[in-house]
Amino acid sequence: MTEPLIRINGRAIGPGRPAYIIAEMSANHAQSFDRAARLLEVAKECGADAVKLQTYTPETMTIDADSTWFRIRGTMWDGRTLHELYGEAYTPWEWQPKLKERADRMGMDLFSTPFDATAVDFLEEMQVPAYKIASFENVDLPLLRRVAATGKPMILSTGMATLAEIDEAVRTIRESGGKELALLKCTSAYPATPEEMNLRSMSHLGSTFHVPVGLSDHTLEMTVPVVAIALGACIIEKHLTLSRAEPGPDSKFSLEPKEFGDMVEAVRTAEKALGQVKFGATQQEEASRVFRRSLFVVQDVAANELFDHRSIRAIRPGYGLHTRHLDDVVGRRATRDVARGTPVSWDLVGGL
Repeated sequence: MTEPLIRINGRAIGPGRPAYIIAEMSANHAQSFDRAARLLEVAKECGADAVKLQTYTPETMTIDADSTWFRIRGTMWDGRTLHELYGEAYTPWEWQPKLKERADRMGMDLFSTPFDATAVDFLEEMQVPAYKIASFENVDLPLLRRVAATGKPMILSTGMATLAEIDEAVRTIRESGGKELALLKCTSAYPATPEEMNLRSMSHLGSTFHVPVGLSDHTLEMTVPVVAIALGACIIEKHLTLSRAEPGPDSKFSLEPKEFGDMVEAVRTAEKALGQVKFGATQQEEASRVFRRSLFVVQDVAANELFDHRSIRAIRPGYGLHTRHLDDVVGRRATRDVARGTPVSWDLVGGL
């Protein structure tokens, strides 16, 4: 079976390769283009590989209604209407081509999450290199078909989805022309707690659907992405804000620049530490081999005297014969006078 990969702007993303790290801008621009542009710069400085936007308007997400059905309950946005929240959070569409041009100049990928067909059409005109599907839209089969039909790589978050729903989404994408797909484990709580992350699910997703897997992380922890890398994550997505102290719909579950940079560094260190399946001394360990135990003469022995367990011991350092030869040496006679502290070698060992 071929290795599961997707390619974004020519970069291969999959097992055994450096994780693809996405900085999610979301609503952290606070309706300021200058702030959005600064977030691009910060993402680059922090070591992100890509910045992700969200492409919708309040009207493409919901309707302007304040009845019970349209009021948010049980989240950090309680009491607000959906239309009101999306009006504050959306990224003006006229900014998005300009932000992509800036990202292109910086050598950083920029793509977006579309929420309806009009957003897909708009992003196709922008020539985005990939698409991200939000957890809340992983059950929107018409949207999945429309995005898959572009032929672009797709990254699908699986928050809240049952395995059957994920299977339906994957089949829909593949039947609609989506050939390159990655799945992200996601807990759609804001912020999420480590106890609800269930990162072991990632490997199950990868083996079940034969796709690269990763993590869309809404915790404020840096440990969680590092553990995800150890479990095989190929993609890490985290929200980035200039400051959590500044109010905004997403700021409370976003990392500040230093935190994001520290996370990237920790991820890269984890990747180096994982290495490969290898036994024996590494290059750095070679100098330490001498500190292994070996056979030494630990008291003076006269020529023709028998070596015994009082005169021969396995001690550090490792200049003498291997310890496996202790019983071969004990009971045999010294070929000459041997001083205490001499490493045992076969030329010192005579007959019985």
